[in-house]
Amino acid sequence: MLDLIIRNGTVIDGSGAPEVRADVGVGNGHILVVGDLSGVIAAREIDAAGRCVSPGFIDIHTHSDTSTLVYPRMESKIRQGVTTEIGGLCGISLAPLGHADTPAAARVTWDVAKIGMQRTWLSLAELYARVEQTGLACNYASFVGHGVIRAAVMGYDNRPPTDDEHTAMRNLLQEAMADGALGLSTGLIYPPGIFAETAEITALCGVLRETNGLYTSHIRNEGNGLHEAVDEFVAVCREAGVRGQMSHHKADGKANWGKVQGSLRQLEEARAAGVDVMCDQYPYTAYSTGLAMVLPPWALDGDRDAILLRLDDPAARDRIRADITAGLPGWENMAAESGWENMVVTGAPQMPECAGKSLAAIAAARGSDEVEAVCALLIAQQMEVSIVGHSMDEGDVETVMRWPLTSIGSDGSALAPYGPLGADTPHPRSYGTFPRVLGRYVRERGTLRREEAVHKMTGLPAARLNLSQRGLLRTGYWADIAVWDAETIADTATYTAPHQYPVGITAVIVNGIVVINERGEQAGTLPGRILRHHERSSSVR
Repeated sequence: MLDLIIRNGTVIDGSGAPEVRADVGVGNGHILVVGDLSGVIAAREIDAAGRCVSPGFIDIHTHSDTSTLVYPRMESKIRQGVTTEIGGLCGISLAPLGHADTPAAARVTWDVAKIGMQRTWLSLAELYARVEQTGLACNYASFVGHGVIRAAVMGYDNRPPTDDEHTAMRNLLQEAMADGALGLSTGLIYPPGIFAETAEITALCGVLRETNGLYTSHIRNEGNGLHEAVDEFVAVCREAGVRGQMSHHKADGKANWGKVQGSLRQLEEARAAGVDVMCDQYPYTAYSTGLAMVLPPWALDGDRDAILLRLDDPAARDRIRADITAGLPGWENMAAESGWENMVVTGAPQMPECAGKSLAAIAAARGSDEVEAVCALLIAQQMEVSIVGHSMDEGDVETVMRWPLTSIGSDGSALAPYGPLGADTPHPRSYGTFPRVLGRYVRERGTLRREEAVHKMTGLPAARLNLSQRGLLRTGYWADIAVWDAETIADTATYTAPHQYPVGITAVIVNGIVVINERGEQAGTLPGRILRHHERSSSVR
């Protein structure tokens, strides 16, 4: 007798192969059979007639690092059919922190205190132990953020590391890889990653070459300098001899629409030359980031207090204004490329009157220019202001989506419409990414076939991340499964009302345990596991 049989469904196995009608039998947390189970009994059955049965979705790019501590039920993700979350991206992770009095530890302590929690870890192993104490609805794995190890060793200074500092960063990365990290991530528009030169990143990636880790990067420029930033990404991977994943590939700003055709050619040419590079994306035409990212790099030098003091200086504001107007070589000038009118404040608790308004509208209401408004917001909020920028082209989204080696990732977090983050207005991708692909881009627009879309959400990211026995509906694999209705699946979250669950997901199973039942109800079970890196199968090529 099996633990669970999912009967009569249309099985899409995650490999890209054509869908088939079959039953799926589960026992001891694993898929034991895919085929005809007529006459076989199980402790529990789910009738999937008229529905698709696929591997649970793997969100290859998330920022759920902190939210997993607050929302172990991971509602906004499990209700999309996500069964595995990958954190530690864009150079941002919660570990390793070095020792207790490093700037990195101080920043993480601040971040978790904002949601009423205490930091109880320094290493990745200690963080994983903390997460395992509470449990998770989904599986979870993490990269190491370059930003956190740089801050642990040398703070937020705008300078190259010394030889000793580089050795210390390398040691922290080696420690984290031994603790199970998937690889190294960079966020080259965020401090302190924005201060790192190419040689620094390339040298650190030597640790990944030794451990078969993956290098993933929020590249240095997704606007006017997109192609140059892709060149840098490819150069790091080539010189270090590592696999590379380019994060949330897009072209920001109307003047740059269409550039993704060239950047995808760059990736194809690199692959033809033997450099193993791929990318991921989210299916939206707006990004989300911190307001501070509109500032030029020099304005972000130092810790929070140093930046706030600078923003209060009229001379510094004049210089910021001049640099945004004229631009700086290599800098992604988000304000100029997106346009102040397209950048909307989504999180500013101390100034709720600004929520939902563009920076242009906020400046007009204040009777000031946008730079004055930005600096006032950042000072009032102690740098903690989030924005959404509506600046991408849907044609570009579809171009990137069609590329065979693009995985789907939300760039969002595991959230819920309650608790310390429930009053925020996050990007709707945290609630809608995967149903949006299957609803809008498969059913409505025909951008992808169903099998292609599922592969980009399951088998492709699993192979890219070297996740053993995940991402496919195959005998012996872990039973991470999503059951969904191809005719009704859709996202419902919007930019103004993002805390809304999708429709059309009818059951979700994690490691053989039903978390979302046939009625769409979430059980209290927390069957997720920490997935630790070790050398496994080779990557997809």
